[in-house]
Amino acid sequence: MASLKDMRVRIASTKATQKITKAMQMVAASKLRRAQLAAEAARPYAERMDAVISNIASAAAGSPGAPVLLAGTGKDQVHLLLVCTGERGLSGAFNSSIVRLARERALSLMNQGKEVKLFCVGRKGYEQLRRTFDRQIVENIELRSVRQLGFVNAEDIAHKVVARFNNGEFDVCTLFYSRFKSVISQIPTAQQIIPLVVEAPAANAGPATSYEYEPEEDEILAGLLPRNLAVQIFRALLENNASFYGAQMSAMDNATRNAGDMIRKQTLIYNRTRQAMITKELIEIISGAEAI
Repeated sequence: MASLKDMRVRIASTKATQKITKAMQMVAASKLRRAQLAAEAARPYAERMDAVISNIASAAAGSPGAPVLLAGTGKDQVHLLLVCTGERGLSGAFNSSIVRLARERALSLMNQGKEVKLFCVGRKGYEQLRRTFDRQIVENIELRSVRQLGFVNAEDIAHKVVARFNNGEFDVCTLFYSRFKSVISQIPTAQQIIPLVVEAPAANAGPATSYEYEPEEDEILAGLLPRNLAVQIFRALLENNASFYGAQMSAMDNATRNAGDMIRKQTLIYNRTRQAMITKELIEIISGAEAI
């Protein structure tokens, strides 16, 4: 049985841990609001741009001059998985849920005889994926030094992806990230970004409106598609940022509660042990007095 001194040290250590987790919860809560607003503000722009490009692309689809980012290479053999995770841990299942979705997709493609390459954005995803797919990781970008995410960070990633696509290094690119829903709910998401997936109009949408474009659709798409790629990546980074702080806030709240429960149990054991030792000493004193 542990001594009273050891118990006191253990209780003090747990209390110190509780203070740290409580502080981290408060920091995450303070940063969550801004990150959530940024993610929600990016959604309408990204969705509207995707809709506009889909409208233009539907007219250009099948055209001999259609941009390769829209038409694709005509093959489905080499897949690039762009996996975006966080730079830090202590956020529950936030990072592991994204990695799990990417890992399942990679294994599924490999079982189908496809070649898989991984482009990691974020230290935690890279650390987890390299255990299984070290040879398949072609690039890793860390944003740990970036204090505030900007569109330039997404543009840099998009340029690297497009450069690899133009060099013929892959046929299909899928983006993995966590979509923020609430503090306790973040949804791991996979989105194909190369070639662009053009959604068919809904059956009850009525007749499609016809537009005339100047310049031609192919020329417009050649400029818009790379920018749309950067916009979708930027949205994923913002969604990830909000999801990270939401997951961390929830995880640190649970850790703080668990530390409180542990402190109460340890204190109860300490008091009972101390009481038992005092009672034993009293019995020994009384027995010695009676013997005299």
